[in-house]
Amino acid sequence: MDVAVIGAGPVGLMLAAELRLGGAGVVVLDRRAAPDERPRANGLGGRIVEQLDHRGLLDRFRAEAAFAGPFPGFPFGPVPLDFRGLDSPMRGLMLQQPRMEALLAARATELGAEIRRGHELLDLGTVRGPDGPYRLEARYLVGCDGAHSRARELAGIGFPGTTDDELMRLGHFRGDLALFTTMPGVERGWNRRPGGRVLVTSLTPGVVIAGVREVAPEPPGEPTLGEFRDAVRRVLGTDLPLEEPLWLSRTVSSARLAEHYRAGRVFLAGDAAHLFPAGGSSLNVGLLDAVNLGWKLAAVVRGASPESLLDSYHAERHPVAARTLTQTRVQALLDRLTGEDGDALRTLFGELAALPQATRHLAGLLRDSDELPYVPDLPLTVGGRATRVAEVMRAARPVLFDFADRADLREAAGPDVKIVTAGCPDAPADALFVRPDGVVVFSGDDPAALREAMTAPGR
Repeated sequence: MDVAVIGAGPVGLMLAAELRLGGAGVVVLDRRAAPDERPRANGLGGRIVEQLDHRGLLDRFRAEAAFAGPFPGFPFGPVPLDFRGLDSPMRGLMLQQPRMEALLAARATELGAEIRRGHELLDLGTVRGPDGPYRLEARYLVGCDGAHSRARELAGIGFPGTTDDELMRLGHFRGDLALFTTMPGVERGWNRRPGGRVLVTSLTPGVVIAGVREVAPEPPGEPTLGEFRDAVRRVLGTDLPLEEPLWLSRTVSSARLAEHYRAGRVFLAGDAAHLFPAGGSSLNVGLLDAVNLGWKLAAVVRGASPESLLDSYHAERHPVAARTLTQTRVQALLDRLTGEDGDALRTLFGELAALPQATRHLAGLLRDSDELPYVPDLPLTVGGRATRVAEVMRAARPVLFDFADRADLREAAGPDVKIVTAGCPDAPADALFVRPDGVVVFSGDDPAALREAMTAPGR
């Protein structure tokens, strides 16, 4: 086996599909006997939506999403941002995590990935399955196994950071949101009190999302409805009309970043590599980790690129997580600071965030903290047919977009590259050379510069 992916969450499944597109053999191992049905995430936003379009997955996601399109606004912690005046909108999808996993699992298996459930990693060469332990023969191993990653632990990769002292209880309940928001002193969204905050909202008709944040130790055992109601009463000072829950969870936020994304043949992606304390960025960043790593591992496995290419994964993705960690720490601070100081900070930050330049900057951070240049979705004409860059990228191969019908540039690109000679009224240069993950490596008209760009580290 070329690659073993540990963890069958969205990041692991996205990585499996990327590896198969690149021609690598892959097995996905997950210690759970069945997929997790808890809606830990409710949507995606930013550049990952464009990447789903590049892979032909956007229509599948959009068909099941409660919302798909440009976000008119987005919260930066407790501060609402208005995106309606932006010239580069932030696209989003509202779709709960279990459905994302199902769609990504279907795609990975369509492409030939094997998914083994009920298989737990014991050490870097041994797995315990339903029939007992067995040897894991894989050239590379990628830990996509979450905050308490066994793969990260076995690889000896440090995971420094901080853990919050607030406990977050979250639940989905059947009910009518109006019964909650018509109660005196209760509003949709977060309700602040001296002892914490209570969330009341809804993303699906007939289902109310309620949450409680308070400084408290995490109790043993599984969360219960009685425990949830007691927490609401402590913080809010009254009861909410909570019926039997669809599910309940407890979490403690952490802000952590792996010291390295690679240790020998072991790599990390998603929550195994980074934990963010706020902002819903975790899944977006993790899925983009998978897109960055997948084509590189596949290229090395095929012998199309040297082993040194794999070092660019940490070099490119670690700074993205560090920058995301910075902005999510700010979101968490804005949210949790109490009293008059907290009110003053949120008021002034909200005024500053409403300035056009600040809104654009914050929108860019939320969309993607990656500073690499990505190919825009230009309209193309290929062979007399109208198409888009996103459609050309479906095969996850390096592409030379030749906008000036330059034979010398096509020759310089070599045999491993997909050549697309296209008409484009908005072409930024004679040619663009684009990696399988959409990063523009070359933009220009010089064949020698193209050859040099193609041999640079991280090509």
